[in-house]
Amino acid sequence: MESARYGVKDLTEFAKRALRRVSVPAPDAEVTALSLVGADQQGTASHGLLRLPLYVSAIESGGINSLPHMKWMTDTGSSALLDADGALGQVAMARAVHYAMTHTAGRGVCAVAVQNSSHYGTGGFWVDQLSDAGFVAFLTSTTGPTVAPFGGGKKLFGTNPLTIGAPSSGAHSLTADMATSTGAYGKVIAARNEGTKLPDGWAMDSSGHPTTDPEEAMAGALTPFGGHKGSAVSALLEAIAASLGTASFAHETQDIWNNPASRMNTGHLLITIDSNAFMGRAHTEARVEKLQERIRSSGRADHEVLAPGDPEQSRARSNQQTIPLSGSTARLLDQLAQHLNIAPVPRWSGPH
Repeated sequence: MESARYGVKDLTEFAKRALRRVSVPAPDAEVTALSLVGADQQGTASHGLLRLPLYVSAIESGGINSLPHMKWMTDTGSSALLDADGALGQVAMARAVHYAMTHTAGRGVCAVAVQNSSHYGTGGFWVDQLSDAGFVAFLTSTTGPTVAPFGGGKKLFGTNPLTIGAPSSGAHSLTADMATSTGAYGKVIAARNEGTKLPDGWAMDSSGHPTTDPEEAMAGALTPFGGHKGSAVSALLEAIAASLGTASFAHETQDIWNNPASRMNTGHLLITIDSNAFMGRAHTEARVEKLQERIRSSGRADHEVLAPGDPEQSRARSNQQTIPLSGSTARLLDQLAQHLNIAPVPRWSGPH
C-alpha cells in the first residue's frame, strides 16, 4: 500500500490526545508519544505508531494500567527493582532511566530491573538518552512468546531485544538496537497489515515448516538470529530480564497482541556505566568516535559501510519535520480517531 507523509508535530499531538482520551496522564502520554513517533522517524515502523491502537485497546481492556502506582521494591543506591503496576512500558522506563541518570554518576555502575511492565518501544530511545549523558548503557526486556529455540518448532522465547550504546564525541552515539529473533515481531504484524510476505528464514508455521506468510508465522514461531548462537543469547537475555524480579518468562505470558486484557508482566533490565569513573568521559567519547570513523572508512568503492546507529540517525534527519506512514498504519490511526471521537491526523500538505 502507498505511504503518505504526516507532520511530526501533528502525529505527536494525535498520539498524546489518543492516550489522554483513555486516562493516561499528560506527562505519561507525552513520553509514550515521543517514543512511538521517534521510532517512525528513525524508520523503525514496527515499534512506532503501528502500536498506538494496540496500547489504547490494552488500556481499555485492562492489559495496561493507565494510572499505575509504581513502587520501588528494592533500592541499594546502585541497584533497584521497580514494580511498574502494569504501566505503559515507556512510563516504567522513564522512571528507570531517571534512576540510572541520578545514581550512576559517582558510583560507576548502576542496574535497574523492572517487573510488571509492558512494551517500552525501541530500546534506542532510552539508551541514546543515557549515551548522550556520557553513560555506556545496556538494555534488554522480555516479551510475549514468539520465537522457537534453535532446533525447536514451537514458540518459547520472546523476541528479547538487546540495545547497547556507547557515548561518542561524534554526531551521535554508537548504538546497536535489535531483536534477537531474525526479524522483529512488529515487522511481522506490519507485513500482515500490508499484505506482503516475510523474508525467507524468518519464521515457521504451526507444523514447524518454513513459511513466508505472516499469518502462518503468527500461528507458528519466529526463528532466532544466528542459529544456535542467537538462541543462546535470547535465552540469557530473557533469564536476566525476568529472574531478578518476578517478571514472566515469555512462555508464561499471553501477549496483548492476542489478548489486550492480558497483564503481560514484562521484565526489563537496564545497566549503566559511568565513563567518568574510568579514564573520563572525553577519553571514552573520543575513542568511540575514532572507532565509528574507522568502521565507516572500511568500505569498498562500491559498498558503503555504516557504523551501528548510522542508518537510524540518517533517517531521523530526513524525517525531522514529516514522516512517511504506510497506508495500513494510516488507516489504523484513522480508525482509532473514529473510535475515540477525536480529530484524525491530517496529511502533510507542505514541502517535505
